[in-house]
Amino acid sequence: MSAFAIHRIGGGATIIDLHHQGHPAIIGVGVLALPHGGIALVDPGPEARLPSLRAGLEALGHTLRDTRAILLTHIHLDHATATGAILREAPGASAYVHSVGAPHMIDPSRLLASAGRIYGDAMDTLWGRFLPVAPNALVEVDEGALLGIGGRRLQVAWLPGHARHHVAYHEAATGTAWVGDVGGIRIGEGPTLPVTPPPDIDVALWKASMKRVMAWRPERIVATHFGPYSDLPDHFAALGSELDNWAAWVRNSLARKDFANDAERAEAFAAWVRSRLGNLAADTARSYAVASGFPDSWWGLARYWRKRGS
Repeated sequence: MSAFAIHRIGGGATIIDLHHQGHPAIIGVGVLALPHGGIALVDPGPEARLPSLRAGLEALGHTLRDTRAILLTHIHLDHATATGAILREAPGASAYVHSVGAPHMIDPSRLLASAGRIYGDAMDTLWGRFLPVAPNALVEVDEGALLGIGGRRLQVAWLPGHARHHVAYHEAATGTAWVGDVGGIRIGEGPTLPVTPPPDIDVALWKASMKRVMAWRPERIVATHFGPYSDLPDHFAALGSELDNWAAWVRNSLARKDFANDAERAEAFAAWVRSRLGNLAADTARSYAVASGFPDSWWGLARYWRKRGS
């Protein structure tokens, strides 16, 4: 299916809502019109949603062949799976990624094997094909890098906490920071929530990464899940508070004897999070659940505490 929506955010930037799993405002792909011609994509999303991305680009007067660069905040499947397929249609383009993530773009077999244990038979439906990327099509980026892409200039920050290979891109000329998942999940008028899947969650590093974004003094951030927000102090304060709440709940659950196993703890955590969304419209609450995968977030925080002997 090719359902999509277009959200223009100014400065020649647009978000294409891929309507992932039939839900709006779950995965957004950034599209930057380049002054020297073509486009850059920020987190192109799952290969399974390429029909929606194609349709959205057509509505903007572009095709995938116009892609000159793909800016990856990180390589999780909901952000990066389409990269290899797009590069085959735009062979002169480059994908920008942190050095820790780069080997998995070249050979995604380990990443896919790990994800397959979680998603099983739903892998193809959810994410599609994760085609390998040729090494000469990758550009490794890290803290402080300054990128010149088709007439735009973007600064890179390394933002661990959600993933150790997570980066963000700030365009000072437009005041926009593309922050992937470090900005959490915020759908419409709903709350700002973290998303904490294994294996790299680190609460302290995530909080430091929020401060790193704020140090740019951007006018707005763009979160993949979903969209631009300009109330940055309130946004990050709410995200940090909820990250603490989630981490405390998971830590306490590890010591509780009324759960038979970790699977029960994860489901109880998911039920607790859903109960905290009880004031939202049913469709919005479901969108949060699809975007985050609440049981997965228990496992990520449990690993964080167990690594610390808690």
